[in-house]
Amino acid sequence: MNSVGEACTDLKRDYDQCFNRWFAEKFLKGDRSGDPCTETFRKYQLCVQKAIKEKDIPVDGVEFMGPNKDKPES
Repeated sequence: MNSVGEACTDLKRDYDQCFNRWFAEKFLKGDRSGDPCTETFRKYQLCVQKAIKEKDIPVDGVEFMGPNKDKPES
């Protein structure tokens, strides 16, 4: 699946690969220490935020998840 911004698609793929590798090789085997993909995610996140602004996509009131953010209470 491509990203919201064409320029972000490669960053999305890099993050997806990093996350999937970490999840399968570490997390599922009980190693929950750190997330090696944080920097890759931040680069992708900045790219997406820029694309959203450039495309004038309304996001008022939308909460975004990311590293070190708590899940909203239901």
